[in-house]
Amino acid sequence: MRIGEAAAAAGMTPKALRFYEQQGLLPPAARSANGYRDYPPATLARLRFIRRGRAAGLTLAEIRDILRTRDAGQPPCAHVADRLARQLTALDRQIAELTALRATVAEHYETAAHGEPSRCDAQQICSYL
Repeated sequence: MRIGEAAAAAGMTPKALRFYEQQGLLPPAARSANGYRDYPPATLARLRFIRRGRAAGLTLAEIRDILRTRDAGQPPCAHVADRLARQLTALDRQIAELTALRATVAEHYETAAHGEPSRCDAQQICSYL
């Protein structure tokens, strides 16, 4: 199938397919006599995997490693589980940091919402922060 057909079927743009091919996530497509890329049907499964990996927050390098493992005939399941566990840990850390930041911002907002600008100490620039 041509690049436009493959891209549409995978919900991507042709530019994304060319990029993934450049990055080594897709094997180079065969070329038809007129020079058009010709992707085999198996490309769609690979593109869908890339989309799912990106949606899970994996980097292109991580996805490339998983694909290389699969291409070598090895099941990448343990590697994927390990990577997802690390991703969950990082997300939990980010959520905790954002929760703390929100509490700080909310505290400053409450002070600012009920403050008196006329009582602001000019030496502090703004007493709300």
